[in-house]
Amino acid sequence: MNPKLSRRRFIKGVIYSSAAAASGGAYYLAQAQSPGNAIVERLVTLNVNGRSRPVDVAPNETLAFTLRNKLGLTGLKVACNRGECGACTVLLNDEANYSCSILTHTVKDRDILTVEGLRGADGQLSAVQQGFVEELAPQCGFCTPGQVMSATALLRANPNPSREQARQALAGNLCRCGAYDHYLNGVMRAAELLS
Repeated sequence: MNPKLSRRRFIKGVIYSSAAAASGGAYYLAQAQSPGNAIVERLVTLNVNGRSRPVDVAPNETLAFTLRNKLGLTGLKVACNRGECGACTVLLNDEANYSCSILTHTVKDRDILTVEGLRGADGQLSAVQQGFVEELAPQCGFCTPGQVMSATALLRANPNPSREQARQALAGNLCRCGAYDHYLNGVMRAAELLS
């Protein structure tokens, strides 16, 4: 005996078959992945500003998101969120990098330094921060953390740069206020403070 196909049975059949197809497809995709790509570690420990910080990280999470939203380090700013403006610059093993363009799980073995990590334990500003203050470098201040980190990377690699070398080092940091010369003056003052 063939039961009559009612509207309710038809809809139930569509739902059940869709669920079965979806679960089967997910199983197939999970099995099709190569062993190297199948698992991305979620709980990672980052070395941030000299401290080990355990954090739960999504596979596609950027370092900028992790630092700002999970570790509370809001000194770095996210403006363009596509690696063009430099407001999110941090140091990775003393090299300037845009944190909005780096996945967090790729830097778990590197030293991460944010603008919050520059100040001394006694509260004293770093030479770059002090140089920027003395030269009144910031205007609105939004790009300042990125400018500070780029200048710090430069002075760690070259403690006595020329003005042109400083200009090249800060070239990846955009300033909507146009205070580029003020920032360059701040870098040169910081170099004097370090010598």
